[in-house]
Amino acid sequence: MRLPAEPRRPPPLLLVLLTDLVLSFGKETLQTTAVTPQFQKNMDSVDFIYLNILEKKVLNNSEVSVEYLCSKPCIVSLEAVASSEFRTGVPVYRRRWKDEKNLYVSRTRQVHLKFPSIMVYRDDYILRNSIIVHSVILYAWISHKSASNYDDEQNEDYQTAVAKNYTFLEAVPPFERPYKDHKVCLQWGADYLWMLQANRIPQCPHETDGVQVLDFIYASSGEKTGIVKKFEQFENKELETVRQHQIDYPMFTVSIWLYLLHHCEKDLCGILYFIDSKEMYGTPAVFLNEEGYVHIQMHLMRGDDLAVKTSFSLPLKQWFRLDLSFKGGQIEVSSIGKNLKRHHHQSFTFREDFYYDDTAGYFVLGGSGYVNGIEAFFGPVKYYRLNVLDTEQISNPLHDKDTVEQIELYYERCMDIQEIVYDYRYIVRQGEKTHRSCYYESYYLELFHKYGEKSKCDGFVWGKELREKYHTLFKLLQEMDFSSPDVLEDGSDTVVEVGRRIFEKVVKGLSSANGLSNLGSSIPLLVDSSCCGYHKASYFLAVIFETGLGVSVDRIKGLLYSLVGAQGNERLSVMNLGYKHYQGINNYPLDLELSYAYYSNIAIKTSLDQHNIKGEQAFVETIRLMDDELLKAQTKENGDVFMWLKHEATRGNAAAQQRLAQMLFWGQQGVAKNPEAAIEWYAKGAIETEDPVLIYDYAIVLFKGQGVKKNIKLALELMKKAAAKGLPQAVNGLGWYYHNFKRDYRKAAKHWLIAEELGNPDASYNLGVLYLDGIYPGVPGRNQTVAAHYFYKAAQGGHIEGTLRCSLYYITGNMEDFPRDPEKAVIWAKHIAEKNGYLGHVIRKALNAYLELSWHEALLHYILAAETGIEVSQSNLAHICEERPDLARKYLTTDCVWRYYNFSVSQVNAPSFAYLKMGDFYYYGYQNQSKDLELSMRMYAQAALEGDSQGFFNLALVIEEGNSIPSYILDHLEIDQTLHSSNTSLLQELYYRCWNNSNQESISPCSLALLYFYMRVLWNNVLHSTLIYFMGTFLLSILVAFAVQSLSGNDSEDATRPAQQDEPTLSNDLSQQESNPQNPLVTS
Repeated sequence: MRLPAEPRRPPPLLLVLLTDLVLSFGKETLQTTAVTPQFQKNMDSVDFIYLNILEKKVLNNSEVSVEYLCSKPCIVSLEAVASSEFRTGVPVYRRRWKDEKNLYVSRTRQVHLKFPSIMVYRDDYILRNSIIVHSVILYAWISHKSASNYDDEQNEDYQTAVAKNYTFLEAVPPFERPYKDHKVCLQWGADYLWMLQANRIPQCPHETDGVQVLDFIYASSGEKTGIVKKFEQFENKELETVRQHQIDYPMFTVSIWLYLLHHCEKDLCGILYFIDSKEMYGTPAVFLNEEGYVHIQMHLMRGDDLAVKTSFSLPLKQWFRLDLSFKGGQIEVSSIGKNLKRHHHQSFTFREDFYYDDTAGYFVLGGSGYVNGIEAFFGPVKYYRLNVLDTEQISNPLHDKDTVEQIELYYERCMDIQEIVYDYRYIVRQGEKTHRSCYYESYYLELFHKYGEKSKCDGFVWGKELREKYHTLFKLLQEMDFSSPDVLEDGSDTVVEVGRRIFEKVVKGLSSANGLSNLGSSIPLLVDSSCCGYHKASYFLAVIFETGLGVSVDRIKGLLYSLVGAQGNERLSVMNLGYKHYQGINNYPLDLELSYAYYSNIAIKTSLDQHNIKGEQAFVETIRLMDDELLKAQTKENGDVFMWLKHEATRGNAAAQQRLAQMLFWGQQGVAKNPEAAIEWYAKGAIETEDPVLIYDYAIVLFKGQGVKKNIKLALELMKKAAAKGLPQAVNGLGWYYHNFKRDYRKAAKHWLIAEELGNPDASYNLGVLYLDGIYPGVPGRNQTVAAHYFYKAAQGGHIEGTLRCSLYYITGNMEDFPRDPEKAVIWAKHIAEKNGYLGHVIRKALNAYLELSWHEALLHYILAAETGIEVSQSNLAHICEERPDLARKYLTTDCVWRYYNFSVSQVNAPSFAYLKMGDFYYYGYQNQSKDLELSMRMYAQAALEGDSQGFFNLALVIEEGNSIPSYILDHLEIDQTLHSSNTSLLQELYYRCWNNSNQESISPCSLALLYFYMRVLWNNVLHSTLIYFMGTFLLSILVAFAVQSLSGNDSEDATRPAQQDEPTLSNDLSQQESNPQNPLVTS
């Protein structure tokens, strides 16, 4: 039993009211600080200073315009501070002037900046030490000081300034700088020697505050999952100093491309927000509300929160860019079209100081455990951590324009299709209503309606052009029965139901004997099904175009339908994208945070799906097509194994009852899922036998009411009975009962501690929930550290929710004991996602088709499963393509064997035989793939590390062929090269390990190879002995002489006999050599 825990929620999002104020001002609400209008300039005006530079580059004689206002006699100061690779915070320019007369008057002064030559010029014969500048910051400030203070230290002056400002100057790389005119003439020899080495200055990378948060399209389905990003402190000390100074005066810009499908269905949906180390919303928090307005929330220095919303709504089904900039208490929000023209703009100004530290937590794009994400496609996202930029200054182009346009075209087409389906259903329904009024007047008409041909619309109201464009859809609509009860009255549900029917018709055709030959004609139908919102069809299309199944490979369409399916929450589509980004294959960029966003979505669903006994689900089993024993164990309801189990269960065999119930409840071992029948066996076993597992399982279904009426009283009696027999999960179940039904946390904790000591992972997780919720008896408040410890222990025991918790800790890095590790987070989330029952259903269909020799259906469903990243499906598909190469060549554009064995060995849980296969491919070369000896040895070594003796055997034979194994591979195998420096010693070690990892109770190739090796060593040692060599030569001479003498007298009578005996023997030897050519990597 598992106890779900409510995560600690951030403070409630502030609801704001839109008022009819001037756009340049903030919106004053019940929870919003009042705004100070910008036009109030009088004698109480505060001092200010602004910098305006036309070209923000480090150039000699750069001109800067300084606008300032002083309320008292003041000193205006300018200072440029540079940072290089070796030094930071070096002043390179200073300028000061006094202004004692022009008070309360805005003044502007032009200043020419002059920098050291080594910063602005390129190296030449005279200037030899130009430096690579990482960043230059120009500071400006005003101090209320008299002339006597004019010579004070400027650093101290800046800290006490009444007004200050700064801007970044872009450093010019050394090779892009001009040469300095030194007004001297070099001798031609010196000039020639310098030109030979003029362009040898290395160009080092420099740190910048601009971060590309997302560079690839992300499909957000509106679930509580999204992309998690965490930012560290700057390595550049000067930039880090600026960042820390801006904690109470934020200056940053965010630019987000979006293709919005719907406005938020609930109160608010997440676009981009910051979660601090205490799991509370920070600055900024940007959401979308039900009306399409942007809700922006900030965390204030005094501790509470402030929120506003825009007066404009975001557009639907078109690409646009949302730009937000924060400068102190001022917020600028802009909506930019695909043509980069501004659609909307709004400003908010506040007197409040915002708190902003982007390293004290993490950012989220989309959804999280606290809020649902938006239903949209995210495009590129750019974040400027220290700069406020205008719309024209933001560099965030919309990449991959082909995919962007395909998404637009897809939804335009789908709008037409959905409208046609909805209107067609409405017309047919109206016609039925008209006819139905006549049926009660005529018994014949009533019978005709009941048993005759169903109503359809022959007289189309659509134009000829539209009918020709969607002729396949109109034909299918005419064939459908819209009077069926499964076609609901609601329009949107009707459209999805039509999509389901189209899809099932296509799949039925593709699963037939030669179904894949009709794949080309099925694509338009699958497109129509996808447009109707049935996204299993979208995933089919994605796989078809990405793998070239029956068509040419089309990466753009493959990506399109993968994204569409994932946005529509199709589980296999989401897993496909998670896997591709995890591995960085098929032109998908390697992006662990993006991969986690997809995998965590399905991992959460896996936990929920296991509690739902309905739906097309099956237990995910690891059954390899090369394992004959496991294949023989597969059965069906009329199979021998099932019938035998049923016979034994009827006789009262508790083990048979338990296995039979599990097979029926979860859909295991080839048996169709049948929870009702499973519960009957649970009940029978619990009543008739004393088996604690059956008693516990029956108690569970009674507690939850899964397939049977709830009976808490009987369930409790059974649970106590199973617990009394020492069953750990039953003890945990009692704790769950006291927690859920009695709210007695003391008794719950007591039972969970006992179950946890017995090794029950559910109990570990439940104890963690008590600590997380702050309700553990005798312990005040929440304790996330102890909770995380219990969650980790539960995850180690295979607990799904515990594993999910730990993966979240690893992706956010908000827990001290869980340092941020995106790769580990992805691996843990992937592990849970691959247990999803809907995926198991596809794998089971593929296996059943294979056992029934339905090759087309098996190939189709194994491809669908393999593209989600399931290793067992990948290796099984490669095996089918080896077994039926004709089928693979005919229907797959990609090389099936190479592709899926290659995918298999890239997995964490790859089998050893896949490594051996890829090792052989690299050793001999495979079709268009060239030979690679080093890669082949790496594959053999990995197989050896998996405990496969064949890996050691193949490595030994590689050495026998005269090759050497790289030292890093030997280190990986933990072979000491100092002890095994010679090939003989290394061969002995490899053959010994080969024998040690093989079956030692019988004669194996490894044992024969080891024996043969020792015999060769012995013989070589014998031959190297001089004395024995001469004695052997002498004895051999005597034997030869004796043989010649004895045979010389029998030449006449035995001349033919030896020839007749030797000829067939030689012939047989030759035939064996031809049928078994020498193979240095023969499978043992």
